[in-house]
Amino acid sequence: MILYLTYLHLHIITRLPAVDNIFSGSIAGSSASPFHFLLFSIVIISVIFLLVIMQSRTLIRTRKLLKDKEQALKLIELQKGELELKDKDITDSLIYAQRIQEALLPSEEYFRKHFKDSFILFKPKNIVSGDFYWIGEKGDKIFIVAADCTGHGVPGALMSMIGLEIVEKTINEENISIPSEILAVMNKGLEKTFSREKNIGTIIRDGMDIGLCVIDRERKKVEYAGAFFPLYLIRDGSLVEIMADKIIIGMNPEGKRYTDHEIDLLENDIFYIFSDGYVDQFGGTENKKFMYRRFRYLLLTIHNFPVNDQKAILDENIKTWMGTNEQVDDMMVIGFRPLKTLAK
Repeated sequence: MILYLTYLHLHIITRLPAVDNIFSGSIAGSSASPFHFLLFSIVIISVIFLLVIMQSRTLIRTRKLLKDKEQALKLIELQKGELELKDKDITDSLIYAQRIQEALLPSEEYFRKHFKDSFILFKPKNIVSGDFYWIGEKGDKIFIVAADCTGHGVPGALMSMIGLEIVEKTINEENISIPSEILAVMNKGLEKTFSREKNIGTIIRDGMDIGLCVIDRERKKVEYAGAFFPLYLIRDGSLVEIMADKIIIGMNPEGKRYTDHEIDLLENDIFYIFSDGYVDQFGGTENKKFMYRRFRYLLLTIHNFPVNDQKAILDENIKTWMGTNEQVDDMMVIGFRPLKTLAK
């Protein structure tokens, strides 16, 4: 712009008519050329000065904006670093908590000391899990417990630790072996743990769904009681569902009794006990839940396979079903053949 105005200034000056041609011999004419030159010079210099001032101010504002942006970027980087550090601390704490939880849960190898043909598919949503399982032996009976606590992650994991403690105490110390009575004791234990007297002004509605099998090796029978946890039995190519009561453990203040089911065992019977994380997972081409119908069909398809293959198929199937979806809940599926109790 400045160059253009300078050019215009020179152009105007060079195109001014000669003084002698316009005012030949006059006094006024003799002074016209210096006057016009001075006038145009003042105008051009004034315009250039204004433009320089405007551009200087624009440059100052631009520099200030750039400086502000640089400071903002530095602040963002600083905050990002702090968040990454906090996230690492939280993740490290969760990983350590996971190790503690895994130490308290029986391993698959320990499970197979009681049931040679068995598997455990255990997939927490957020490192630690609100699902838990337990196996124990008392006399001629083997106890299998699987439970799904309210929530997942840290709250669920804390609930699972409480549930494990109550289960072990009820079976090993109080010597209760009837499934419905064990569930009743667990219900009272959770209600006592989260009693309103300890939480004035708050109402904690925490509980758990649970399934409990008692295998009597001498009588070749299975006793079962559950709270929202069905038990699947596959026998001779058919799936039988042993229903659970719709009464959540820890939210049964009336003390409603849980139902005991007794099943005679046959040689090739296989049982499945599971939480609802698998069937509630969203995925597929229509992004819907997996649902119980698909789950039952899948179990019927694979139940004759070796247990390691069953576990691998269940795991790969749900990964494929999920696709890019996030895992919505903790997942747990346990399969076992009761009459094959001793590993060879």
